[in-house]
Amino acid sequence: MIAETRLRLDKWLLSARFFKTRGVALDAIKGGKVELNGHKPKPSKTVQVGDKLKITQVHRTVEVTVLILSDKRGNAEQAQTLYQLDSEVLNQRKPTADMALMGYRDKGAGRPTKRDRRKIDKLDW
Repeated sequence: MIAETRLRLDKWLLSARFFKTRGVALDAIKGGKVELNGHKPKPSKTVQVGDKLKITQVHRTVEVTVLILSDKRGNAEQAQTLYQLDSEVLNQRKPTADMALMGYRDKGAGRPTKRDRRKIDKLDW
């Protein structure tokens, strides 16, 4: 934890464990996936205690309030003390037709896996 009153947004997102690396956090901020107090910030924008963040990830959208500033990445329990979760919306959608073009397939559909082939070979016909 640091005693400063301001910290870079990308560093805070990393220490709060919303993103795995600082580079991924930078890309998310530049891509407009993070809002700070209703605005699209730059990665170097400073975060203060009490700021509201809206973070859009692949699997969820969360709105948080910053409680503590820290530039150290700790474990998940420490990271959850850095913010207050205001709302969370999970983005669990059914696969669309264009997902088939990207290689998406339901589990168990399509060709058998190597493990499945071995099980088939062990069967006594």
